[in-house]
Amino acid sequence: MFTEPQAVSSQRINAIEANKESDWLVHGYSNREQRHSPLSQINTKTVAQLGLSWFFDTDYQRGLEATPIVADGVMYVPGNWNIIYALDAKTGELIWRYDPEVPKSWGKMACCDVVSRGVAFWQGKVLAATLDGRLIAIDAASGEKIWEVVTLPKHLDKNYPYTITGAPRVFKGKVIIGNGGAEYGVRGFVSAYDVNTGELVWRFHTVPGNPADGFENELMANAADTWSGEWWQYGGGGTVWDSIVYDHELDQILLGVGNGSPWDREVRSPGGGDNLYLSSIVALDPDTGAYKWHYQEVPAENWDYTATQHIMLADMNWQGENKKVIWHAPKNGFFFIIARENGQLLSAEPYTEVNWASHYDMKTGRPVETEIANYQQTGGSDFIQPSSIGAHNWHPMAHNPDTGFVYIPLMRSAFQYQQVDHYQHQAGHWNTGVVDAKPYPGTPAELNQAILNKVTTGHLIAWDPKTQSEQWRVDHSKTWNGGILSTAGDLVFQGTDDGEFRAYHAATGDQLWLFIAQTGIVAAPISYAVDGEQYIAVLAGRGGAFSLIAGNEVPKERPFHSRILVFKLGASQHLPPVGNQVQYPELPDMPVVSDETLVSGLDLYHRYCAGCHGFNVTSNGGIPDLKHLPAVFYEKSMFDMIVLKGQFKGLGMVGFSDVLSQDDSDAIYAYILQRAYEDQQLSQTESGWSTSLKLWVYEKLASLLGGFILD
Repeated sequence: MFTEPQAVSSQRINAIEANKESDWLVHGYSNREQRHSPLSQINTKTVAQLGLSWFFDTDYQRGLEATPIVADGVMYVPGNWNIIYALDAKTGELIWRYDPEVPKSWGKMACCDVVSRGVAFWQGKVLAATLDGRLIAIDAASGEKIWEVVTLPKHLDKNYPYTITGAPRVFKGKVIIGNGGAEYGVRGFVSAYDVNTGELVWRFHTVPGNPADGFENELMANAADTWSGEWWQYGGGGTVWDSIVYDHELDQILLGVGNGSPWDREVRSPGGGDNLYLSSIVALDPDTGAYKWHYQEVPAENWDYTATQHIMLADMNWQGENKKVIWHAPKNGFFFIIARENGQLLSAEPYTEVNWASHYDMKTGRPVETEIANYQQTGGSDFIQPSSIGAHNWHPMAHNPDTGFVYIPLMRSAFQYQQVDHYQHQAGHWNTGVVDAKPYPGTPAELNQAILNKVTTGHLIAWDPKTQSEQWRVDHSKTWNGGILSTAGDLVFQGTDDGEFRAYHAATGDQLWLFIAQTGIVAAPISYAVDGEQYIAVLAGRGGAFSLIAGNEVPKERPFHSRILVFKLGASQHLPPVGNQVQYPELPDMPVVSDETLVSGLDLYHRYCAGCHGFNVTSNGGIPDLKHLPAVFYEKSMFDMIVLKGQFKGLGMVGFSDVLSQDDSDAIYAYILQRAYEDQQLSQTESGWSTSLKLWVYEKLASLLGGFILD
């Protein structure tokens, strides 16, 4: 039964851990973002009785990444395209639904799927950010909009390629939000708004702008001294697209700042320099947005090594002193312990295989780069670890105060970075400055070498910050696995990319429970209690950047579902059965084209199409697989209308006439049609090492990236 939400104020939020709050009121459970629930009804002895209590199907069949908020018996959670659902947390009954009507064309500028990682809750308001850069306050009781503001700077065109996928944070009557879009050519910043009116309170830029326009403050003028060339022409990057933390004990905001734009530092800043404040943790005054301190984890960032990953606050004894610290496991593979008072580096130890840096110099706080790190000088001949997907991406980690461990969704990865010959910036399109990985339909030996351009495996590790060492590990079959929940029942929960939801013993890593979710899980679970019963909830929906481009490993007879799954002891609900969704269309005759045209189509497809439709024309299931379309879409005139003129702009498929010519469209069409023919042949026979089999092998390797072992 729905009741009016109670006031969620600073006092209640600041006391979450002390009061052992049974609701999940803020993104990381408390402001410390340790994602540890004090509830213990579900524990190592009872978890075997855990069953599905209810599920709720969202509007779209796309990836889901959000952490739900639960306040006073109501769950507030965003789905795709920022549709907000208010659900009875006990029964799953829909209370209200709010659709901000995000233009589907904005999906082109969402590098990493049309997702949201969460909403915020404050004094009867749900605060939500949208993919197209708006911040909205919604009445928690009625679902009606209270206020709305566009967070993009007023001098920028509305179509400037910013996006928001991160969850807002609320503190001291202000709501703070960052944005994404570094690879598309934007300049990063964060903004704070009055939670009652939507009025802008302050804004902090993370990288300097064009000196000719004047700098916002002395801080940006000084930061510009660490850049060279005309970096502002490329945007600079430094977007704060995920981790924002309010440290109420020291009254400061902590920002995780992203990568440079483009990745190649010699293009972005050809004269060198550290490029502040890329790949940094920055502390700000929450009332004014004034700078307090920073620590740059990767000076002169060169590999898409963001510092936007989960920032966790803790207290620990470090070398005989009690310290207020940050625990951080960003993309670059080092686990950082940083003093919260001043940003001093206390420790940086690798939590996975790392070869871009040998260690951190504790006197300077800087990494010591290896000979292979500067791919601009080596020509890209070496595999660098971690890759651009990182050793740990956005998927939240968790901490159990009883074991002392931090649980990290680890990815082992390597990438062969290589400069592009002649960099050309394309605002509003993908810009990295490095050669993109793409399929190579060559001999078996060449094929094996090509797939080694980017290899990954997925794991769950328990990391002890006190000893800076791994304590146990679980190996997953795939790479892109879910975020983590720790509970006082000595349990660790995580979903997997291959469609399982699991519970592990927090001390040993032994698997104690399993549920088949019918789709991959990348979001982080939560736990809450209603009427004395403990619940575990998680969003199930395979998606995100890696999933989109890697394609679909889920068996073809399984459809793609995007759901909220909620469990409790003794429940016995079942998911509906799945059915066959793969159809093989009647294809037109293959056009007579040259080998050069097919190679061009392959290259163009993987530059402009693979980010959504997948490597080698293999979708992850949430976006149409271009090998299995209705026959009408293979008519050349229809194809050109879609690809060049944006016939389906309203559905999210914009036109690319700004970068593609008619010849380009012809080449992409030929490549896609070839792949459709190959796929139909393989549905009938899979014998012999033919061209089709080579392509099929590559398709499987590309989508089974988790099968590669980096030993």
